[in-house]
Amino acid sequence: MILALVGPTASGKSELSLRLAQALGADDQLRARFRGGIEVISADAFQLYRGMDIGTAKVTLSQRRQVPHHQIDQLWPDEEASVATYQEKARADVLEIQSRHALPVVVGGSGLYVRALLDQLNFPPTDPAVRSRWEERLHAAGPQALHQVLAQLDPQAACAINPLNARRLVRALEAIEITGQPFSANLPSGEYWQAQTLQFYVTRPAAELEARIAIRSQLMFDQGLMDECQALLADTRHPLGLTAAKATGYSQAIAVLRGELEVEQAVAETALATRQLARRQHKWFKRDLRLHYLELRDPNAINATNATLQTTAPETASTPMASTGEGTAPTENTAPTTYTPEAAVAQISAVLRESAEPGPG
Repeated sequence: MILALVGPTASGKSELSLRLAQALGADDQLRARFRGGIEVISADAFQLYRGMDIGTAKVTLSQRRQVPHHQIDQLWPDEEASVATYQEKARADVLEIQSRHALPVVVGGSGLYVRALLDQLNFPPTDPAVRSRWEERLHAAGPQALHQVLAQLDPQAACAINPLNARRLVRALEAIEITGQPFSANLPSGEYWQAQTLQFYVTRPAAELEARIAIRSQLMFDQGLMDECQALLADTRHPLGLTAAKATGYSQAIAVLRGELEVEQAVAETALATRQLARRQHKWFKRDLRLHYLELRDPNAINATNATLQTTAPETASTPMASTGEGTAPTENTAPTTYTPEAAVAQISAVLRESAEPGPG
């Protein structure tokens, strides 16, 4: 069994995973099934980097001692993250956790990393020389010319890749040349790596999520993001790489250190970039109909909404989300059920109890 808590940044996924660990210890049925408790596997591309703690909202060392966490602090800031490497190491973590009769809980919002870990997804080898040749052809002829070549070699892949997505076109043609196989053979099939997998999409009402993002952005700077960036920039042994430096919050803090922004501007730009990231994450995950939908909400906001529903239109209240099944996101005409964090943990626990009998996967 694998459990995943995915969704936009600042929705409260990490907090929910820690609450779930406590609840599992108090549930006789789940405690007997997962004797080793819960261990978390991060699916956040930037939490892989050492020294990048505040801006990536890593759980504290104290929390990691209470609940083991994996795929955090795996890379130096000058190293490039690889989804293929992450897949290999994170899946090894899953198997080790399961061998300890514990429940692996995948937590994060990096969509491709989540998919690489949970789904049947292969990553073809790369060859810089082959890629360079296709990039030269791209610059000479443009992406549509490459798309025409791909359509001849692999029509299915050509249908799946936007004719203007130059990066994916080059990658597809590189893989075909190296492997001699259609690139479409590596496209996601929608099947899980382990059949016993449950995914929960954790989100918030739009206004509440934006408020949480604003608070988090300010707290990052209040809690020492500038000092953290200063230390990263001063590290001559592992200088901050291009990928790591693009992380939300870090690029803005670095701009302050360089005199290009005031702190107030950096906070505002960080909040804006985070909102944009959250929208991209929502677009990515909403396509997956296997997700169980959990909209968290501040308890005070829930109480106010319930009072309004009871006094105005009680018949329009939404029905509770089914504890089993797929495609549980609300439709445009149906208001989603909202949960306090405590109620969300109870809902997840109920789904776990009703899921398949315990086994190695």
